[in-house]
Amino acid sequence: MTPPHVTGAPVLDEPTSVLDNLRRLAAAQKPATPGSPPYSVLVNRRLGRLLAAVAHRLGLTPNQVTALSAVATAAGLALIALGTATTPFAGLGVAALLVLGYGLDAADGQLARLRGGGSPAGEWLDHVVDAFKATAVHLVVLIHLYRVEGTPSVTWLLLPLAYALVDSALFFATWITERLRQEVGIAVRTAPAGTSWRTWVRRVLLLPTDYGVLTLVMIALPFRTAFLVLYAAMFLGTAAFTAAALPMWFRQISQAGQISRVLMS
Repeated sequence: MTPPHVTGAPVLDEPTSVLDNLRRLAAAQKPATPGSPPYSVLVNRRLGRLLAAVAHRLGLTPNQVTALSAVATAAGLALIALGTATTPFAGLGVAALLVLGYGLDAADGQLARLRGGGSPAGEWLDHVVDAFKATAVHLVVLIHLYRVEGTPSVTWLLLPLAYALVDSALFFATWITERLRQEVGIAVRTAPAGTSWRTWVRRVLLLPTDYGVLTLVMIALPFRTAFLVLYAAMFLGTAAFTAAALPMWFRQISQAGQISRVLMS
């Protein structure tokens, strides 16, 4: 979820070749934070870069790319809710649409860089679409489990409800923490070149919190037991991270706020 207002690449008023766009984006790529999961760093960032390069060649705007992301995601979610993902090919189709939607979500901010920067309205639209997605993906899983035969017990229907609650809370907590960090002057660490093995261990442990990994889990939808095991594992990992992160973020903001008041007094 790259903010569309970020700048850093040369301004390109006219569409250029896809290869030229890729080179410019690669040169202006922001360093990943140590807490970025591997899928976001190794897959979605690169996919978003390619899609942004193509979108600029086609003359699209960041907001149009955000809209395309919403359409692709909504199509994938609709297939889940309608209960049509009951064959291996259908599961792959659902995952492909969600992966495309997530890649376009990364592309709108990178496209904004090529165009010289986005707008507050573009950032607002990007975050609103993400907020809907964070909850909707679990609600459609609930509908799917209810409609399609094969769920071991109705108790499993509580799982997507709990997941939706945790994911939506984590989404908002992440957003407001980033904003307050900027206000109180807490620097966000970035991973240096030649990232250490400790950073990669941390990123692997954060895999359950990555929406991109969740989209790949949807491949298993036709295989009910396998899907429930993977989905439950993703939920437990996300819940564990949320339980650990929220107190830490609260302490960071509290301490930074106290320091800020002292300096201003």
